[in-house]
Amino acid sequence: MATAKRKTAQKKKEEEPQLSASPKRKVGSFWTSLLPLSKEDKARVEMVKEALQPEQVKELEAMLKSHKARFAEADFGTSHGLLPGSKYLIVACNVIDSFYKNKVEELNTRIELLGKEKVFAEFSAHAEEKILPMIAPNIIGLEEVKLAGLIQLFAKEKSHVLLLGDPATGKTDILHSIVDLAPISSFGLGSGASKAGLTVVVIGKEVVKGILPLANNGIACIDELNLLKSTDRAGLLNAMEKGFITYDKADTHLKLEANVNVFATANPEGERFVGRTIEVLKRQVPFDSALLSRFHLVFLIRKPSTEEFLKITDNIIKGERKAVTEKDKHFIKEYVAYALKRNVEFDKSLSPLIQGFVSDVKKDEGQFLVEISPRMVIGIMNMARAAARMRLKDKVEKEDVIKVLKIFNFSLYLSKDEREK
Repeated sequence: MATAKRKTAQKKKEEEPQLSASPKRKVGSFWTSLLPLSKEDKARVEMVKEALQPEQVKELEAMLKSHKARFAEADFGTSHGLLPGSKYLIVACNVIDSFYKNKVEELNTRIELLGKEKVFAEFSAHAEEKILPMIAPNIIGLEEVKLAGLIQLFAKEKSHVLLLGDPATGKTDILHSIVDLAPISSFGLGSGASKAGLTVVVIGKEVVKGILPLANNGIACIDELNLLKSTDRAGLLNAMEKGFITYDKADTHLKLEANVNVFATANPEGERFVGRTIEVLKRQVPFDSALLSRFHLVFLIRKPSTEEFLKITDNIIKGERKAVTEKDKHFIKEYVAYALKRNVEFDKSLSPLIQGFVSDVKKDEGQFLVEISPRMVIGIMNMARAAARMRLKDKVEKEDVIKVLKIFNFSLYLSKDEREK
């Protein structure tokens, strides 16, 4: 009996007309398709349509016609001196309907990127002159050192920089600026003041990352590397050369990515360089050749002479340099991150420039703190790529190579004044 009732009910249900599923909700209607776009909106749609799919352009036009959305301006909020034209177009939603809010969000994902790209493209022609004053603005001088740090911000390829010199010369200030402007960075002491040090420690089940893995795919800024612990040495060399560190103790075996560029400072043996000859200065370098040679670029930094100090004093009196705003820093981080997505080709026709430079400096190798090695050549090429990337170029140009060669030349040759200090 129950079975018969179920069959009857099922038959009745099958005989009833089935309601079709509700149609997928669309943006716009026949009525909105007949409405014209305002002249201003039409011009703005033209400005953003290259970022959208054809169907998205239709949806945007329909929402504008029905006043469910409108064009608005976003702003990086940077200081006028850094970026006079920091505004770009976005779309704003006029209704609380989540369907339209989601649509506007989808459109803005593409439109906002296009707007930022246009701002970045305009900024790229002035990137060096705008960013360089943001690096340790309170430190007068050391322009070549600051420029090396600036270029390293844009280096995807291995580029390690060491500032070796007297204390209280501004080395740490430069380091802090690089941390502030890099999209991915870490900062710490060479002594490994944190419990993880430069590498990693495992406490119970917790893996605590140190300076190197925390900066994976970015810049590891290490202050006072001369205080490097022996337990961190192998990890540092591995990270600089191979891009990873390992941890092997008891039953715990780890391999952590630490694909970093290192920007480090160090004081000499005895804290301050003394002497005039290169042989005497070399004996005060706090590293053996194995570690020192890992750096592509090494600067010797001395305390200013009386004459230099008077010039610095004069500059300070004439005008105090402005502090860098947080919004300016944020914009530079975004710009650097955008530039780092770019792969830059090295133009082989520029190779004779590097070969000529290496040939010349090799003759004077006895005057330098460091050896002229293939690693230096790699560093020159990698930093030339970074210099081109800073300008949003896809290929290294002659000006990039010359700029980098000037920096390397400055770092190698000690001036007569420096030798006599």
